[in-house]
Amino acid sequence: MIKESTLRPEDAIFRQTVDAGDYFLHRIEAGQTFRILDLEGNQAADTLFYNADDVTERYSAMDTIREQGNVYLTAGSVLRTNENNPLLEIVADTCGRHDTLGGACATESNTVRYSLEKKCMHACRDSWMLAINENEQYGLEKADITHNINFFMNVPITKEGGLTFEDGISGAGKYVEMKAKMNTLVLISNCPQLNNPCNGYNPTPIEVLVWE
Repeated sequence: MIKESTLRPEDAIFRQTVDAGDYFLHRIEAGQTFRILDLEGNQAADTLFYNADDVTERYSAMDTIREQGNVYLTAGSVLRTNENNPLLEIVADTCGRHDTLGGACATESNTVRYSLEKKCMHACRDSWMLAINENEQYGLEKADITHNINFFMNVPITKEGGLTFEDGISGAGKYVEMKAKMNTLVLISNCPQLNNPCNGYNPTPIEVLVWE
């Protein structure tokens, strides 16, 4: 569902551009609103969410899909944790839908999906592992990399129940905006994938904004 925001970028208390292939790790306080902005279009922002005060509680695709009865996320979707608590609510969305099934690229999946020579290409899981190792203060470990959301990514479900990766449905300037229901740790890998059409084979920057 398309729903535009009333928030103005000039009123944001925090803004950061995240280059393609880089990570973003930031704490969002309960009640704050943050936006992921697709600056140039067709980018995929692979995102993990945690309870910032207890990272063993984190975003759960299963609980979110079950409670909302829809595999896609958009305005009005409530992201739920593995304890079935509300974590964030999508309050604005100009893209229309976001994937919560396709997972994130890794060296292993690059090898299986594409070829052995693709194994060493940078992947989202690499970005997350780098973030965890460079930010020990958050208490995250390798085992904490679980369900993620692929914001702006187009992963249709086939009639047979499978998944396909198709051209992105986002465009330059489109965004998704969420309000935190609890203190939330946000970990984004701005996807560096060059082997499928999710970002037009051209990874580009995103911007993250936060409002009180």
